[in-house]
Amino acid sequence: MIFLLLSIFISTGLFVIFKYFGFYKIDVLKAIFINYIVAFILGFVFAERDFSVVEIPQQPWFLGALCLGVLFVSVFFIMAMTAQKNGVSVTSIAGKMSVVIPVFFGVFLYDESVTFLKIFGIIIALIAVYLASVKENTTATKEAGLLLPILLFLGSGAIDTLLKYVEVTYVPKDEVSIFSGSLFAIAACIAAVILLIKAIQKRAAFGVKNIIAGIFLGIPNYYSIIFLIKALQTEGFDSSTLFTINNVGIVIVSTIVGILVFKEQFSIKNKIGVVLAILGIVIVALA
Repeated sequence: MIFLLLSIFISTGLFVIFKYFGFYKIDVLKAIFINYIVAFILGFVFAERDFSVVEIPQQPWFLGALCLGVLFVSVFFIMAMTAQKNGVSVTSIAGKMSVVIPVFFGVFLYDESVTFLKIFGIIIALIAVYLASVKENTTATKEAGLLLPILLFLGSGAIDTLLKYVEVTYVPKDEVSIFSGSLFAIAACIAAVILLIKAIQKRAAFGVKNIIAGIFLGIPNYYSIIFLIKALQTEGFDSSTLFTINNVGIVIVSTIVGILVFKEQFSIKNKIGVVLAILGIVIVALA
């Protein structure tokens, strides 16, 4: 349970950091690149056993790490495009509602328990995510279409599902940091290629503040993955239960932080969503 709570709080911290990126006009792509470098260095420094970088491509989980690294960067760009074209509220809903994908695969791939109470709790949690995320003053542009939100929904769900599959099938408990560091290294390489292409098109200084921002982002980003994997390895927790509690927990904590720290305004729908989210978590946990 402690790893799950740490995952929720640290993942919420990432949203807070991104919020401050807007205040300080941080170049998000450059900060993300530095963040991946910091995260993969931490993964290798805190490795649970001695290893050689040369042996990494030979590990059974390497292909999974490669796919996850590509997904990390791809979903980030889809998220940015969705926010620009469809609005922040649609982006938030599409990302959070993706919890249904790992829940579905958890039930059918790993024969996890299915009870009426669990299904009822998950449905309440999904409704809660929508109500807590939707903003009354946000006007989504109909012309933007549904392609990007659908891709974001599928991409976010694919990350959680693949992470669970690789962790269960290939990652020993003494290789969690090596595995995490490797997928972050792959993501860093992809981000570096994109930055290089952009630099060729238009040269600009990297900026010290972007480096500092990337460091502040990289440390909690690394631990958010570590604690999520550790939570998935905890005995007695179905992944369907864990992902539901994790995602909805992030919605609750993010909402509280938004109210207390950033003085954000929340509608009646948002408040009902938070209450339903707590109720959904309690039902799923009891199930």
